[in-house]
Amino acid sequence: QVHLVESGGGLVQPGGSLRLSCAASTSIFRWYSMAWYRRTPSNMRDLVATLSRDGTTDYVDAVKGRFTITRDLDKNTVYLQMNSLKPEDTAVYHCHVPMEGAWGQGTQVTVSS
Repeated sequence: QVHLVESGGGLVQPGGSLRLSCAASTSIFRWYSMAWYRRTPSNMRDLVATLSRDGTTDYVDAVKGRFTITRDLDKNTVYLQMNSLKPEDTAVYHCHVPMEGAWGQGTQVTVSS
């Protein structure tokens, strides 16, 4: 079973940036699509962005133009670059591979002045 480990979260001021990482224990990102989700303080789990096997990306409207997914297949890692962060981006961010049913443990992002 693949293991996913997120990192890169933290406390940042509004307008700041963070880069999250999702490291996989196998080369799963070569074969399957993945997604970033976030669980908000109100305990809602929202889709943030997706990365298809062929490299196609898609983003929810709330983060379009601010967040970018990239990947390094040699490192089995997917990144989520988050710019122009807003307080409403505060959440625990998880990476997910639907075909494997795999979730990471999450990394906390807090946007606050």
